[in-house]
Amino acid sequence: MALAAPPPAGTPVPELVTRWAREHRRDVAELVWRNELGGITARLTAPDTKDLFAKWSPVDLEPEAERMSWLSGRHPAPRVFDYVDDGDQWLLVSGALPGVSAVDPRWTADPDRAAAAIGEGYAVLHSLDPSISMFGAVDWVGDQPDIDQLVIAHGDACVPNTIIGADGRFVGHVDLGSLGVADRWADLAIASWSLEWDYGPGHERAFWDAYGIEPDPDRIAHYRRLWDEPDPAVDA
Repeated sequence: MALAAPPPAGTPVPELVTRWAREHRRDVAELVWRNELGGITARLTAPDTKDLFAKWSPVDLEPEAERMSWLSGRHPAPRVFDYVDDGDQWLLVSGALPGVSAVDPRWTADPDRAAAAIGEGYAVLHSLDPSISMFGAVDWVGDQPDIDQLVIAHGDACVPNTIIGADGRFVGHVDLGSLGVADRWADLAIASWSLEWDYGPGHERAFWDAYGIEPDPDRIAHYRRLWDEPDPAVDA
């Protein structure tokens, strides 16, 4: 399976993205991301108005649309503008946040500052009251017997899913299809691991300091093992 990354040059724009942009008098300015499932995210522009992002996917985006709509009123996250079910392809159109992904070259060149912003963001998200969540446990986590602190968890806490402002501070979270309730270490284990994938080793200290906790090696190892376990539905 291909890793999530900006799509290579020459990647075609999905027809559903082109159609939506045309109907709403927008231009497809660029393709900014391709995820592990082959989904494509495009930036849409128009004169005198803010950019939008259109996420096309071969799998249903309704769960992400629901979670994004719910979270954006409670936590920094994009606002949903439209959700399109075209039968065998789906589109989620959302507003832009005032910043760039933590894997933008601006932040890969300053990984400690970025790691701190990522830690700050999860401290903010995890301060929400989990009892208000309308969603169940994060799928890959399931029900765990030994919970440190139950939180509203991102569920896919990889570096690219944090948006950072020009001042180096946390701006918001994106890619919310896995949002749910879990032990905070489910997010912390993957977020800290992802720092090494995207920035190389040596930047976890800034993350833990910004979140305000010391790493727990046992809990980190546990949730990283769960993350790495194969999905039986995929292997069937």
